[in-house]
Order: sequence, then structure tokens, then C-alpha cells
Amino acid sequence: MSPDTYGDISFEDRMATADFRVHERPHITVDTAVCVSCPTRPCVPACPAALFVPTADGGLLFNYEHCFECGVCYQVCPADDAIGWSYPDGGFGVVFRKG
Repeated sequence: MSPDTYGDISFEDRMATADFRVHERPHITVDTAVCVSCPTRPCVPACPAALFVPTADGGLLFNYEHCFECGVCYQVCPADDAIGWSYPDGGFGVVFRKG
């Protein structure tokens, strides 16, 4: 089995089965002021949902609405307190539907 497939379903097709139930309270917060001074920004390539986007002026944009809740960003971030992560409130977050 290829690493790009899950059974007979490609990664892209599997991710298309995700439904995001977004709560008004973000379950991830990012202090982008801290991110400006980060030389490596490991969150950018590590996020499977590509929610961390560098900007031309050296900033970082972040969007929690399509988060897969894996916690990788929180784990790879080298800065203390730059990323605050918790599970979404009950009934909210990502739901994977059977493809």
C-alpha cells in the first residue's frame, strides 16, 4: 500500500470526507507576534491541513476552522506559549464521514 493511500482511497479523497463543525471559540490559538521571530516555523510544513501560511511581510496567518485536531503544531513549536491547543467543545471539531 502506498503511503498516499488509505486502503483503496487516496489521502485527498479521504480528507474530502471530513466535515468541520466550527465553534466560535477557537480550540487553537496562535500568538503570531511570537511566530515572527521564529527562524524555522516547523508548524508550516507539519500541519496536514496547511493552516499555517507565511506572509510576504514575515508574518504568519493561521486559520483553525479546518483543523484535523492532530496537535502536531503544538508538538513541533519550539516557542513557549506561542500555540495554545485544546480539544474543541463537545459536538464541535472535525468529523470524518465514511467515504
